[in-house]
Amino acid sequence: MRARMALSYAGIEADIIEVDFKDKPKHMLEVSPKGTVPVLCLKDGTIIDESLDIMQWALTQNDPDNWAYDDLSLVEENDGPFKKALDLYKYPERYPEEDATSARIDGEMFLFKLEGHLQHQDYLSGDHLSIVDVAVFPFIRQFAHVDKDWFYSLELPCLHAWFKAFGEGKLYTQIMEKELAHIPPLAA
Repeated sequence: MRARMALSYAGIEADIIEVDFKDKPKHMLEVSPKGTVPVLCLKDGTIIDESLDIMQWALTQNDPDNWAYDDLSLVEENDGPFKKALDLYKYPERYPEEDATSARIDGEMFLFKLEGHLQHQDYLSGDHLSIVDVAVFPFIRQFAHVDKDWFYSLELPCLHAWFKAFGEGKLYTQIMEKELAHIPPLAA
């Protein structure tokens, strides 16, 4: 999701191939043996198989609204401890030896940290949308969707407003259109 948003924002067209994880395409495994998505295959043969790396590459190609941001510490926390808590909370059947409630509490702490950022600014890294917002949003979405009532019961008015605005925004809604066979550049 975040790689798709960055590619769309940067005006980079890409063919999207949906992957059935029970029957991964042979070509995908040949270019990226780890077998995870996303995988971006560039015309020069370069393979980029991490979503944040795809985002950063896309921004080096075209960054009209200055999404690039030097301080990716929130993204690192999102992709590390928060993602681990998300997985334990979202998939308790995969981790029966772990405590999903504790994982939810760990994730909640990150949500409150984001709330703190948003109390003083409109976006996670300042006064305009950046790579930080786009990189973090899909994971907050997953976390929220495990138990929406609980998520919205938390005293996080700024995060809830940010989440709602982002989820209803053109960038996100455009890439989520299921009928798209490729990612078009973001329409003006």
